[in-house]
Amino acid sequence: MPSAASAYPNPGRVTGDTVVHDPTMVRTSSGRYLLYATGGGLGYRTSTDRITFTAGSDAFAGKPSWWSSYATEAWAPDISYHGGRYLMYYAVSTFGSNKSAIGLATSATGLPGSWSDQGVVYTSTTSSDYNAIDPNLFVDDDGTWWLSFGSWWTGIKMIRIDPSTGKQLSSRTTRYSLASRPTGTKAVEAPYIVKRGSYYYLFASYDVCCAGTSSTYKVKVGRATSITGPYSDKNGVAMMNNGGTPVLESHGSVIGPGGQSVMKDTDGDLIVYHYYDGNDNGTPKLGINLLNWTSGWPVAY
Repeated sequence: MPSAASAYPNPGRVTGDTVVHDPTMVRTSSGRYLLYATGGGLGYRTSTDRITFTAGSDAFAGKPSWWSSYATEAWAPDISYHGGRYLMYYAVSTFGSNKSAIGLATSATGLPGSWSDQGVVYTSTTSSDYNAIDPNLFVDDDGTWWLSFGSWWTGIKMIRIDPSTGKQLSSRTTRYSLASRPTGTKAVEAPYIVKRGSYYYLFASYDVCCAGTSSTYKVKVGRATSITGPYSDKNGVAMMNNGGTPVLESHGSVIGPGGQSVMKDTDGDLIVYHYYDGNDNGTPKLGINLLNWTSGWPVAY
């Protein structure tokens, strides 16, 4: 693993409309990249070469009416393609509040304006010890669906999802805990799970986002042989006890990388994230790097 911040790679070259936050991206069967990000009715960018990105309309032409109970805009979308349709989970919340909701929309094409609101998937309240934000859908090899999310307060959570509805499986309502920081800062959020070989890998964002050049966001990872954990880092430290092996941290003008998603592309696995540009007053920009898997652990390059 990188031993110094200078060892982390700079983001790969991207141009055009690259001001984003919490990006999620898929590649369609025709080779077009669809990227959605935090803000408004979920901001949209598209690319044909993974370099030049162009902005388009928001995902939602009109914001679903239920959002107004939680916030005026949506956060941290998660786009995937299953069963012949695109699914997008996302959070509706205000900064610093754990009165939050995770919503779901579906689409045949994944394009802006085509999304059909499926309503609320999961919620948290001001009395919850977790936060229903930053969702990520994981579909296992055996066809079981899981949604990880959260959470800041008590870390990363996960629930079972019914593939027929995209909502919580009514016959199994356990809420699992995957990662936590029991002492000191509680700051761990934005889970993303991938499977490689016999291991499940949990990527998460640690520390403080959304503070421009003062952001301390960073991406760490742990792995487990069971989807529900326990997850541990490269040194064997449990993710439930503040474990996590670094994947990306601040270096040079690349400040606070996080809000990450991982996708499989034709040339390998990608980590897609935002960072705050120290050369542009801390503006959030799109970062894309390939991931190498070295001795069973992901290394950005």
